[in-house]
Amino acid sequence: MAREAGEQTSVTKQVFYGVGTALLTIGTFLIGRKIVRGVVSDKEERKSFDENSPATYAKRIKMAFDNDGWYGTNTKELRRIMQEIPSREAMKKVSDSYQRLYHTALYKDMGDELQTTEYNEMLAIVSAKPDRISKKGDTQKLLANNYEQWARRLKAAFDKTYGPVPGTDETAVVAVFEEIPTQADFVQVGAAYNRLYAANLIEDLKSESDFGEYSQWMKIITSKP
Repeated sequence: MAREAGEQTSVTKQVFYGVGTALLTIGTFLIGRKIVRGVVSDKEERKSFDENSPATYAKRIKMAFDNDGWYGTNTKELRRIMQEIPSREAMKKVSDSYQRLYHTALYKDMGDELQTTEYNEMLAIVSAKPDRISKKGDTQKLLANNYEQWARRLKAAFDKTYGPVPGTDETAVVAVFEEIPTQADFVQVGAAYNRLYAANLIEDLKSESDFGEYSQWMKIITSKP
């Protein structure tokens, strides 16, 4: 009996020590990971003092999400930031920097922060950018891509809802109109809109506008060359 009790005590000690070792290992790993993440985040944070660095854009995006503590995301500021990022290559660097700073995926947070239509608008802004900045550039190819993305952004603006109430994101419409360089380009956007949605852009603009907004929107286009 004494021998059996001793064996049981020995097994209990082995289990206890095994569990303790496992907990110690997990704890060490978690603490180590937290320290490493802190070092990486601090290093990336220092880069955010450089104007137009990926870390600066990433931090500005996070600040737009936080919106100075107010409810919701500052979509107007987020749109401005996304427009400023010069290329998809640069956007990838911003996304990587965001991950290092905040240990979460940029597009995941963006999806959590925005309505579907707002998220689609941001994706369209990114999709319209060139792969990378080229010294020679390819203006015609870039414009052709922009026609479709501008059309997608307008459709996203039309589809916006305010809770259960359908509405229009007038700020998003104005942002697109201000980007379109000429009246001829606006016609091309209308053609792209028709191809994508089998709908007339002018008619949709009229149906989506209230209180003379359509006239104000069109003034932006007619003031262009």
